[in-house]
Amino acid sequence: MSYSETMLDQLSGGQLDDAKKSFALALRNDDDDTLYSLAEELYGLGFLNQSRRTYLKLLEKYPDEDQLRTALADIAIDEGESDEALSYLDQINEDSPAYLESLLVAADLYQTQELFEVSERKLLNAYEIAPDEPVVLFALAEFYYMMGQYEQAIPYYFDLIKSGETTFAQVDLAGRIGTAEAQRGHFEQALGYLEQVKPEFQTSDVKFQTGFTQLQLKQTKDAIETLENLREEDPQYATLYQPLAKAYQQDNDEEQALQTLKEGMGVDEYNENLYEYAAGVASHLDEEQLVGEYLLDAYQINPENLSIVLKYSNWLLKQNQYSANVELLKPIIEQDEVDPQMYWNLAISYQHTEKLELAGQYFEAAQPFFTDQPDFLRQATYYYREMGQFDQMLETLRKYVALVPDDAEMALMLEDYEI
Repeated sequence: MSYSETMLDQLSGGQLDDAKKSFALALRNDDDDTLYSLAEELYGLGFLNQSRRTYLKLLEKYPDEDQLRTALADIAIDEGESDEALSYLDQINEDSPAYLESLLVAADLYQTQELFEVSERKLLNAYEIAPDEPVVLFALAEFYYMMGQYEQAIPYYFDLIKSGETTFAQVDLAGRIGTAEAQRGHFEQALGYLEQVKPEFQTSDVKFQTGFTQLQLKQTKDAIETLENLREEDPQYATLYQPLAKAYQQDNDEEQALQTLKEGMGVDEYNENLYEYAAGVASHLDEEQLVGEYLLDAYQINPENLSIVLKYSNWLLKQNQYSANVELLKPIIEQDEVDPQMYWNLAISYQHTEKLELAGQYFEAAQPFFTDQPDFLRQATYYYREMGQFDQMLETLRKYVALVPDDAEMALMLEDYEI
C-alpha cells in the first residue's frame, strides 16, 4: 500500500495525526501518478491545503502541465482567492490542451464575483471551441438556468439528451427541463418532463415543482397527493405549505387549507406571506378575528410590505377601529410611493374621529385616483355637504350620478342643489 493510500485510510478512520505523517511521507516517496490521484481525492474530501501542496509539488516537476494550474485555480476559487486563481489561469495559452478547461474554471470564478456577462463570454468561447463537449453544454445550460434565463438553458439540456446523456454531474436533465418549462409558464410540457425523473433523482425540489405544476394545471387531487407526500418526507420544506393550502382551497376544503397554513407557520414563522394568505382563507371562513390576528402578525413581521399594510388597514376600517387605522397609516403616508387607497382610508378614519380638516385633506389627495369609483364619490359628497363645501359637493355629486343614475336618493339630492 502506498503512503497516499495509507493517508486516505487514516483520514476515513479519523486518525488525523497519523494522516499528517503519512502525507509527508507520500510527498517524498510516492510516484507522480499516485500523487496526482491523491490530490484529486483530497480535493474531493475538502482538504484543500493538502491538495494544493500536492499539486504544487507536481507543478514544480511538470511546469508545462496546465491541467495542474486549472486544479490550483479551482482550489483558489473555493478559498476565495480570486487573484491567485486568475494568476494560474492567465498562464494558460490558447494552444494548451487545458485551455478549454481553463475557460470553464474562469467562468466559475467570474460567477462567484457576480461578473455574469464575463462568465457568459467565457462559456460561449468554450462552446465555440467544443460545441459537442458534454461538460461545456452542461456548464452553459446550468449558467442560464441559474440566471433564470430558462429559454436559453433548455436547448443546451436538449443537446445533452440528444448526445445520450440523461443525467450529468448528479443532475437529472429531464427534471431541469421540466422546472425550466414550469418557470416559463409552459406547465403541460413541464409536467411531461417532471414525470420522467427517475426515483433516485426525486428530490424535494423536483417533488415540489411537480406538485406546483399539477396545481397550475388544476390537477388538484394529484397536486395534493404530491405535496402531501413531500410534507411527509420533508416537513421542513417551507415552500410547500402555501401551494398545498391553495390546492385544498381548489378542492373546496377551506378548513384544511387553514390548518395547512398553520403548520407552515410553525416551520417558517417569519414568512409574512403565509400569514397574509391565512388571513384570506380565514375571511372565507368568516373568522374575522383570525383575519385581524394574521394580518397583524404579517404586518409585525414586515411593516414595509404595503400590500399587507393596506389589507390590515381595510380590516381595521371594517371593524370601525378608526384611531388604530390612523396610527397604522400616519407613518406610511409620508413615503414617496403610497397606494391611493391609503388616502381614502385615512379620510374615512379622520372623518369618524372628528378631525374633519384632515379628512378633507385626504379626500382631496384620493380624489384624482377614484373619479370613477361610486363608493368614494358618495362618501366624499356627504363629507363636502357636512363641511358646507357646496361647490366641491356638487362637482362630486354630478360625477356620482353620472356613474349611478338609478340611485334615486342621490339623483334627488342633485336636483335639490341644482335648483
